Amino acid sequence: MAEIEQSTRPMLSKVPQVTAAFWVAKVLTTGMGETTADYLVHQIDPPLAVGLAGLGLLAILLLQFALRRYVAWAYWLAVVLVSIFGTMAADAVHVGLGIPYLVSTVAFVLALAALFLAWRTTEKSLSIHSIVTRPRECFYWATVLTTFALGTAAGDLTAMTFGLGYLASGIVFAVLIAIPAVAYLRFGMNATFAFWFAYVLTRPLGASFADWAAVSPARGGLDLGTGPVSLVLALAILALVARLASPSRESGRIVGLTH
Repeated sequence: MAEIEQSTRPMLSKVPQVTAAFWVAKVLTTGMGETTADYLVHQIDPPLAVGLAGLGLLAILLLQFALRRYVAWAYWLAVVLVSIFGTMAADAVHVGLGIPYLVSTVAFVLALAALFLAWRTTEKSLSIHSIVTRPRECFYWATVLTTFALGTAAGDLTAMTFGLGYLASGIVFAVLIAIPAVAYLRFGMNATFAFWFAYVLTRPLGASFADWAAVSPARGGLDLGTGPVSLVLALAILALVARLASPSRESGRIVGLTH
């Protein structure tokens, strides 16, 4: 009974406020996850790379769950590792199992819809401002991981299956991500729906531009390399997270339950 009470009672918010800096950091992590995953699987044995990424993700999520409040470096490290592992998972479905990107994209859409339905049915809210109990935190991170896998498959679908290439795909997703922003600010779109709409799109947006910068001209890119691009993005993320971790930010704030 004590364990059940501990898992359901309100706790300090462990997710950041949704600000402009949040969205910039999110897009940077998606790009870094894409190029870092590609770099690792070409530098070491792919199954080993996937295993190490999975273990790293498990370790940081255990830490994230053990913390009692939002800690910027832990949260964003978890997002980075979700990005890397989510990329590998989506690529494994296509490369390892031979499943077309269209099929995997639809499958991840259905998986995400099932997660949202289960979350909404049991917790009565999909708002990230209500991530103040253990079950909601579990739903949140499962959803984040699924959005990364979906975004990876969708980005590869437009770039490769539809033949748009990485730059054109990035531009398409940049236009698409403006839809929930404009709809929320000007037409009153539901805030929770607008958030998750944009959240899914950050993945193919960041990954498309990162791939464009990294891949060879034969693939329509700038040929900067996955290693250098990953390093530059990592440094940018570190600088931004240092800003987000400043004492004036939201760490330690108690968030009320919203529906």
